[in-house]
Amino acid sequence: MLLAILLVWVVSTSVFASLPDFKELVKESSPAVVNIATLKKKKRGLSAFGFKGPDGQDIPEILKPFLPSPDESKSPDEITRPESLGSGFIISEDGYILTNYHVVKGADKIIVRLNDRREMEAKVIGSDKRSDIALLKIEATDLPTVKIGDSEKLEAGEWVLAIGSPFGFDHSVTAGIVSATGRALRSETYVPFIQTDVAINPGNSGGPLFNLAGEVVGINSQIYTRNGGFMGLSFAIPIDIAMNVVSQLRENGFVSRGWLGVIIQEVSKDLAESFGLEKAEGALVAKVLPNSPAAKGGIKVGDIILKFEGSAINLSADLPHKVGVVPPGNTAQLEIVRSGEQMNLSLVIGTLPSDKKLASSSRSQRQGALTNNPLNAVLSDLSSAQKQQFSLDNGVLVKRILEGVGARAGLLPGDIITMLNGTSVQSVSHLLELIKLSPKNKVVPMRIVRRGSPLFIPIKLAEQ
Repeated sequence: MLLAILLVWVVSTSVFASLPDFKELVKESSPAVVNIATLKKKKRGLSAFGFKGPDGQDIPEILKPFLPSPDESKSPDEITRPESLGSGFIISEDGYILTNYHVVKGADKIIVRLNDRREMEAKVIGSDKRSDIALLKIEATDLPTVKIGDSEKLEAGEWVLAIGSPFGFDHSVTAGIVSATGRALRSETYVPFIQTDVAINPGNSGGPLFNLAGEVVGINSQIYTRNGGFMGLSFAIPIDIAMNVVSQLRENGFVSRGWLGVIIQEVSKDLAESFGLEKAEGALVAKVLPNSPAAKGGIKVGDIILKFEGSAINLSADLPHKVGVVPPGNTAQLEIVRSGEQMNLSLVIGTLPSDKKLASSSRSQRQGALTNNPLNAVLSDLSSAQKQQFSLDNGVLVKRILEGVGARAGLLPGDIITMLNGTSVQSVSHLLELIKLSPKNKVVPMRIVRRGSPLFIPIKLAEQ
């Protein structure tokens, strides 16, 4: 019995001894972490004669004695109020501070509170919505700074620590491990996030994520939640990405990103089989934008990009951020698969356009003639007006889908079939001919346009 107790004590002692001690790291790094509060102007609802009613008209004189008096020390039209609370960290002794774009977005005034309780007003040097980075500046000297690490070296399973102001509690410390690296989120295609299980809550945004060497490896930015609180999934922007943004903001005042000009999708197991790949990998090109670097460089719809600048593209989400860090004007090397053949392409990277230019307009569906076909779907040729409406040169409109081959493949009413097994579909009769010529009981790729967005679906055409 005594031996068993002794053994348990030895084991537990060795386990606790192997856990990291964060005390020195926190002492050294905390002074460079700041609290950020913002003030925004809110319409006061005053006219030259006092308050306005909900319809914008002046309040009747008889009601004015019952209303509070305007604060004449402020603008008659606006007042300021605290709007948000976040975190940040000092990267230079002369007062440059990094935080999230969403922390200071729309702020009329930014107040930075230092570790020694001094409060200073900060100005925005530059910000970048796509990476959620903002660079601030306060007028001060000899400030404590953080050490910048290398997020490329970060691996899953490493201990990391966050310092921030969750719910306004200054310099709160939480720790955990790296859950994954290079994580893509649907809303952020140009940031390969660091996923951790470090407890992050409102107010931690913009704060630093440290490794055990006391180096900043990320900026805490987002959490996955269903109730508004921490649920074990938090995401940080890699510091390498952030410092690249900082460099561009300081030099140019804006951020330029590389751009190919393709719409891509994931390669599923069935799609990999349909394209003749041994395994599911790469980024499948569903559309090449006109006059884009990809179009000029020879990329075609149906190409699967396997490598970019020598780096493997395992998931389609790997491609955008790898392209984004390449300076526009540089030449990049791509390894692709086209019609089952592996080949290399060299093209000049362009500049990523604004979100407004990239946004696609929604398109309504039009009626057409009915035609039965082996897909067990009702199809119609596209009229000239429909081709112009959908910005297409070719294709067949799916009017109705019944149980059968097409439905099992995922076809929906309103889809436009533009390609089957690598060949462009010109009409319903042409599609029927392509179906006859396609291998039966084997998965082949079909390209469709759904609600304005192109994508490939795998389809197995049965014997007729």
